[in-house]
Amino acid sequence: MGQGVPEIVVAGHICLDMIPTFRGTLRAGDEAPALGELLVPGKLIDVGPLTTSTGGPVSNTGLALRRLGFPVRLMGKISDDVVGHAILDVLRQHGPDLADGMIVTKESHSSYTVVISPPGVDRIFLHSPGANDTFGADDVDYSKLEGARLFHFGYPPLMRRMFADGGDELASLLRQVKERGLTTSLDMARPDPASDAGKADWRAILGKALLHVDVFLPSFDETLYMLNRKRFDEMERGGDDLNAQADAALLRALADELIGMGAAMVGLKLGSQGMYLRTTSDPGRIGDMGACTPKQRDAWVGRELLAQCFAVTVVGTTGSGDATIAGFLGAFINGLSPEEAMTAAVAVGACNVEAPDALSGIPAWSVVQQRLAAGWERRSVTVGLPGWRWDEVKKIWRSRTDEG
Repeated sequence: MGQGVPEIVVAGHICLDMIPTFRGTLRAGDEAPALGELLVPGKLIDVGPLTTSTGGPVSNTGLALRRLGFPVRLMGKISDDVVGHAILDVLRQHGPDLADGMIVTKESHSSYTVVISPPGVDRIFLHSPGANDTFGADDVDYSKLEGARLFHFGYPPLMRRMFADGGDELASLLRQVKERGLTTSLDMARPDPASDAGKADWRAILGKALLHVDVFLPSFDETLYMLNRKRFDEMERGGDDLNAQADAALLRALADELIGMGAAMVGLKLGSQGMYLRTTSDPGRIGDMGACTPKQRDAWVGRELLAQCFAVTVVGTTGSGDATIAGFLGAFINGLSPEEAMTAAVAVGACNVEAPDALSGIPAWSVVQQRLAAGWERRSVTVGLPGWRWDEVKKIWRSRTDEG
């Protein structure tokens, strides 16, 4: 896989994360200071260097695919301001061509997040959506899709125009991409319940959008929030991780509703519980997935699989869901089977959490293959679902590694 003509376009939300470094660390037995003791009006707080990185799916999923070795084009909307220039500089550090597809405007301002993370205190995020809120179907230069096979769009709940007016803008964007023969992929984000996005009718919005989506890859919790708020609230009051409370019947019901809206396949990310996949039982819909239509169509018809996570030492979880999507899409665009695509998804997600940031843990695709071929221990999960024989999948990866 060389970095040639971009085969994958990743579009949607992007921002600049700014993280001041707080001096000092907590020793064993030390009591963490109350946030109110640190952030006192008029007090000067001595901090260290500023860490900056890009965030959002354009950065996390797009750059993860790039690190894996896939040619990508990025399409996020920024302003012609200091923050926007910083975003472009970060992207160029990963590849001089990666800023070429970005949409630069003079309206609004570039999106940024200030992450306040003192030692021993839960992080606080100060987020400004900026130009993401103005992103619309008319911002996309559709001529830049030429030669691409797959279009992935991420985080419409954090982009006002995408969910305003019942989601017409999101549906229009995906329809125009689909009409150009590309396979379409969509990821979501859980909105703040008190925000306009949190109050939007997401069942209706998805009903419009998924008519033009081939691969839908949201998280379980955000999907439950959008389709069954009552059940979401009940499970959240339970106190435990929502993913650990998922069961086969609920996952199947959510996926079937989404497939009924038009998606060819639905992958629900389950955090430490892995990833769930359900595909349509309609061979015609699988055959109508655009440029990435599987050659072995029957292998993708009517499937239900659960991929367990791999055993790793977790250092950080920033961007783990976006990395999981990168692994799935990379395998899918390479024509691999559902079993292999699900394995690759959780494998790349596992590599991600071995590092504190969203990208440095992502290796080349060949390295992922080697780890799989060597035999990688799986974690146990609480969700009981049909899986597959892991020994058989390991043989496939060993064979691919031997072939170079």
